[in-house]
Amino acid sequence: MVSLIVYRDFDSAETISLLGIVFLLWSSKIGRLQERRKWENFNMESKQAEQLVLFYDPDRCTGCRFCMISCAVGHYNELNMDKALLFTFFDEGKGLFESAQCQHCEDPVCLNSCPEEAIEKDEDSGIVTINPMKCIGCGICVQSCPISNPWMNEDLSIAVKCDFCDGDPKCAKYCSPKATRVMTREEAYKLNEKLYGRGTVIEE
Repeated sequence: MVSLIVYRDFDSAETISLLGIVFLLWSSKIGRLQERRKWENFNMESKQAEQLVLFYDPDRCTGCRFCMISCAVGHYNELNMDKALLFTFFDEGKGLFESAQCQHCEDPVCLNSCPEEAIEKDEDSGIVTINPMKCIGCGICVQSCPISNPWMNEDLSIAVKCDFCDGDPKCAKYCSPKATRVMTREEAYKLNEKLYGRGTVIEE
């Protein structure tokens, strides 16, 4: 089931059109399939392999959530974990803390699904960002992201997401047990394979 996202704080409340929902479902499914195939047939270009990303190791996490605190303070100067651009939570099924962090994907589904081209990817660093001057707050990126990393900021009426702190992520910098670390994309893929196994293509 797809939930409609209401435009926040606008003079007239609108919802995503039926056409937008169809596009959202299509782009999200295709994007997830592409990511699974890339994971299964791992053969990354040298430039992408050397780009820096965040890696999270649940076995090291203590659940202090200082990653969320440092993120919120760094971006909004507020001790408010609801403003964090990542989400660390306890998975009762696994008995471990997990963290939903933007992977700054090689081929971002959020970027491909944005109707206003408000999401940009730096070809050199690989960092994916949202241009607040272009974002209309439709929320399609939130729904299309496999881990819903972008979220709707009610105060700004736009979508926001991890910007990698311009290359110096606070979440990793202040994580004392080193559960969240910065490493190359290639290193992160290999460690994720050890933790979670090699991905497989699942036709939906």
